Amino acid sequence: MQAEPIDVTPEPSPSPAPPKRRRNRLIVLGSLAAVGLIGVAFLGTASWRILQQKDAKLDTPAEVAGLRLDESERAKTTADYLRTAIGARIDLDQSIGVVYADPASTDRSVLLFGGTTLLWSPEKDLDSLFEVLADDTGTVTGLHEVPAGELDGVMKCGESAAPEGNLTVCGWADHGSVVIAMFPGRGQDDSADLLRKIRTTIQSRP
Repeated sequence: MQAEPIDVTPEPSPSPAPPKRRRNRLIVLGSLAAVGLIGVAFLGTASWRILQQKDAKLDTPAEVAGLRLDESERAKTTADYLRTAIGARIDLDQSIGVVYADPASTDRSVLLFGGTTLLWSPEKDLDSLFEVLADDTGTVTGLHEVPAGELDGVMKCGESAAPEGNLTVCGWADHGSVVIAMFPGRGQDDSADLLRKIRTTIQSRP
């Protein structure tokens, strides 16, 4: 009886399983790389913003945005008091405290106080100044963010109770300056707009 030939043709190898572990590792590494790039971009943007804003200067000209510097003794005493109060809360390189009178109305003077220094957390320092104001004039309510204008940073407005009646308070902060202003007889939109105009006049950067 003749033996049947033996089939020596190699059987096809099974298809290799997809390298799931390797693919997952690549996905994880890709995600980490993406997060890293985002982090680097964020840090780069933040560093550029700090470098751009950190050396701010504040001037107090005789006239600004249609207002005139009030050099009366009463105005100087009030401004100096608040300037001293904020100096106890934030260590400033330069501080200002002035009153600008509105020629159209004696009841619409603007009290401006603050200063310059390197600020790592501008919004936090601005909120700190609002707390100083609340300690002296009463609680600041309805505090909310408003457009800061071309000089960037953060700007907020709210309302403070006072014996003579409620008044609007607004302030700005960036990485080089922090300032708060009190606006008796003005609404919040008008006050925010006026503060932006004041800021573009009194604040400068190298």
